[in-house]
Amino acid sequence: MTQTERAILDTLLELEQAVGRMASSPKPDLRPLFARLDQLASQLPADVPGDLRHYLQRKSYQKARVFLQER
Repeated sequence: MTQTERAILDTLLELEQAVGRMASSPKPDLRPLFARLDQLASQLPADVPGDLRHYLQRKSYQKARVFLQER
């Protein structure tokens, strides 16, 4: 796993935790996490697995997390 992929996985896990806190007050602001994921995804090399790139482009973050965790 590359450093960028590790950073994406860490951010995806952070996003999952934040979503879990959505029922609480105040609600977490998820926009910075989405922006970070977009920025990290743009740094992926050309030879990144197509599935991972597809999941990130389509905002299928749970699928991207599972993909990275299974690698």
